Amino acid sequence: GVSAETPSKSLAMNEDSAAPTPTRPTGKSKQQLNIRAELEKRQGGKPLLNLVVIGHVDAGKSTLMGHLLYLLGNVNKRTMHKYEQESKKAGKASFAYAWVLDETGEERDRGVTMDVGMTKFETDSKVITLMDAPGHKDFIPNMITGAAQADVAVLVVDASRGEFEAGFEAGGQTREHGLLVRSLGVTQLAVAVNKMDQVNWYQERFRDIVSKLGHFLKQAGFKDSDVFYIPTSGLSGENLTTRSKVADLTAWYTGPCLLEQIDAFKPPQRSVEKPFRLCVSDVFKDQGSGFCVTGKIEAGFIQTGDKVLAMPPNETCTVKGITLHDEALDWAAAGDHVSLTVTGMDIIKINVGCIFCDPKEAIRACTRFRARILLFNIEVPITQGFPVLLHYQTVSEPATIRKLVSVLHKSSGEVLKKKPKCLSKGQNAVVEIQTQRPVALELYKDYKELGRFMLRYVGSTIAAGVVTEVKGSTYPPFPTKHIVILYSSAFFDIAS
Repeated sequence: GVSAETPSKSLAMNEDSAAPTPTRPTGKSKQQLNIRAELEKRQGGKPLLNLVVIGHVDAGKSTLMGHLLYLLGNVNKRTMHKYEQESKKAGKASFAYAWVLDETGEERDRGVTMDVGMTKFETDSKVITLMDAPGHKDFIPNMITGAAQADVAVLVVDASRGEFEAGFEAGGQTREHGLLVRSLGVTQLAVAVNKMDQVNWYQERFRDIVSKLGHFLKQAGFKDSDVFYIPTSGLSGENLTTRSKVADLTAWYTGPCLLEQIDAFKPPQRSVEKPFRLCVSDVFKDQGSGFCVTGKIEAGFIQTGDKVLAMPPNETCTVKGITLHDEALDWAAAGDHVSLTVTGMDIIKINVGCIFCDPKEAIRACTRFRARILLFNIEVPITQGFPVLLHYQTVSEPATIRKLVSVLHKSSGEVLKKKPKCLSKGQNAVVEIQTQRPVALELYKDYKELGRFMLRYVGSTIAAGVVTEVKGSTYPPFPTKHIVILYSSAFFDIAS
């Protein structure tokens, strides 16, 4: 299993590990918008919550969420009937609700969710952006894209005999998904113990799953008080939007239904006062001039007409339009999942994973950085020069572990060993990572969201980490004679 120490402790993910670098007040135009007050007014003051749904491939995520949306009236009867007919034709009757979220033909043929679908729905006190993440092993990178943009998660597990075990034991996706969302910053989790109707709502089975998962999620760094377990049936719709009346369940369960639990999540703090940062999750050509990028605003806010800088390409453009949930807006702020129409830059320059930022306080791009990592259960020892895939926000970039700096004590963080020859599972270490191409990163102490990453190797996640130091920053371009100084860390104290 994973080491018993929580990554939250061992990665110094506690909130006040280091004082953030102070930020300069930005220009006049920005000051005129009282962003906190504007956010209060918006959506009738309902906070926005980004929710990702994760779980093993056949745990019934899409069916569960599709049924939930249907019960909420987000999918009309006619569309639902169409889905049911198509499902029957394809011989996949139980997939009808899943088709609400699975848009592409390929997904329908396989009955598997591949990309991250997005839908909006409302609860009593929140506006929810729902991301249905894939559960198939091939699709973990897509799942990371969804989790990187989420505030809270619903983990769907299959309660039927043998199935929970398949998702949970070695090779199953339940464990890896739990580790991933935690490492990407999700702290609140609702576990939908699904397909409970197939075990006749048997309390012992529910208890068994809760204790196995509870132990594991605690190791993964979730607080017991932030994890909630709800017995559900995605197919029959029991306990999704209203409390179940099934006698076999009510005999022992008196807790909330899934929707009530989602409504009860605490909205996260949004970093609206920090300089603007948006991580690009998609790029496409628009009808008019310019093009569109979509992504979640990680910090600050944006107004139409603002100039923004894209990093690593180091190109500026102008924001011509902002849409949120298909609605045109004048401004949007941290936590919003937006589409921006931009002009004045070539679409060729922008890739998924670029960061749009405030030109006055730009993000740094680099090919080398120092980080504190926690190794999961890896089979091979990690040595200098070890090849990895760096997953950071929506970026997936080949990299190597260039230097093993030190091994740290799990909870105190003190150095146990300098320049180790290799690292093995469960260890906490400081390493230097080199990427093939420049990536735009922030220090974890300054921007939690932009200072966290995962490392994968041959299809499985081997480590979670936080950025502690950016080395040899390559942008913005400096005259050649300064290149020498670039490699000394003192330079950054001056620059920042």
